[in-house]
Amino acid sequence: MKTLMERLGYAFRDETLLKTALTHPSYGGDRHVPHYQRLEFLGDAVLQLAISRFLFEHYADQEGTLSRARARLVCEESLFEASKQYGLGDYLILSPGEERTGGRERPSILADVMEAIFAAVYLDGGWAEAEALILRALEKPLRDHPVNRKVDYDYKSLLQILTQKDYGAMPSYELVEQTGEQHRPTFVMRVLLDGKELARGSGHSKHAAQQEAAQAAYNQLKGSAGC
Repeated sequence: MKTLMERLGYAFRDETLLKTALTHPSYGGDRHVPHYQRLEFLGDAVLQLAISRFLFEHYADQEGTLSRARARLVCEESLFEASKQYGLGDYLILSPGEERTGGRERPSILADVMEAIFAAVYLDGGWAEAEALILRALEKPLRDHPVNRKVDYDYKSLLQILTQKDYGAMPSYELVEQTGEQHRPTFVMRVLLDGKELARGSGHSKHAAQQEAAQAAYNQLKGSAGC
């Protein structure tokens, strides 16, 4: 915990908040061990406010443009990238099953934990400390002029174009499982080609999970083609 707090640049008075933020819902089984989902719910709101305030103070664009920029900054991809600079995967508290299935590297889990840590800092140290951490964590995308950034790739479309061209077939998607609280579910989707599973992805909407699965499948197929 001490090493992680040093990486975060914040020393918790109540370290149980940080431990809760790092604990996956699967850990503890039926023992109802506190986990990150409630903190993640609060952290999402803290993150939205911090980024909204930053954009409002630094850009004179209209509401629609600022909203699109904020959506790109608080998306799963940005939070996953932010989590990697702190090595959050090394500190996750997971069930053996989640450990075996690669939970420490799963973008959806690491993005959720990043939000939970924002909430933990907010509860432990107040708004100023939480805002400072958020701006540090997202310093790179904030520096890269998010208002003018182009829209991210639509990997579902890219995968469809690739499979039609090289395999003469269309990919399809199936729901594998849905977990989490009703207000913040996590979906796991798999993408198939000719009935064969190519990859899986997860996210807080079916569309986000499909996009993650499509990205993994697209990169896999492009890599196997030597591209």
